[in-house]
Amino acid sequence: MDVLTKEQRRKNMQAIRSTGTKAELLLSKRLWSLGFRYRKNDRTVLGKPDLTFKRLKIAIFVDSEYFHGRNWDTNKHRIKTNSEFWWKKIESNIDRDIKVNDELKANGWSVLRFWDTQVKSNLTECIDIIERKLNEWKKVD
Repeated sequence: MDVLTKEQRRKNMQAIRSTGTKAELLLSKRLWSLGFRYRKNDRTVLGKPDLTFKRLKIAIFVDSEYFHGRNWDTNKHRIKTNSEFWWKKIESNIDRDIKVNDELKANGWSVLRFWDTQVKSNLTECIDIIERKLNEWKKVD
């Protein structure tokens, strides 16, 4: 049984963003201030990555821990309301993420995935990982 009314639940669900999340904005603003230029949510790239360095073939995703199933085997049992629906949805998100990664890598892309809490709590480390990947490409060029 849901502890919220239908109207409260609807408002909560409407507030969930697929693009422009706090973690995504934090990462993108820092990269921009460091002089890196990218495209946001490029629909022409499979999986519509949050940030794309298209010429370098680098796709960056900032994933929500809940909707993308971080530590899914241990956390899935915490879902008490409508668990059958959420388990199916989150497991399909996990499968889709794996397929997108595999397809992008098969087409020569480098894929970087960060958890939203990882970006929020340790932005410098995430930026360092991205800078290393960008520098790898420059060395090859």
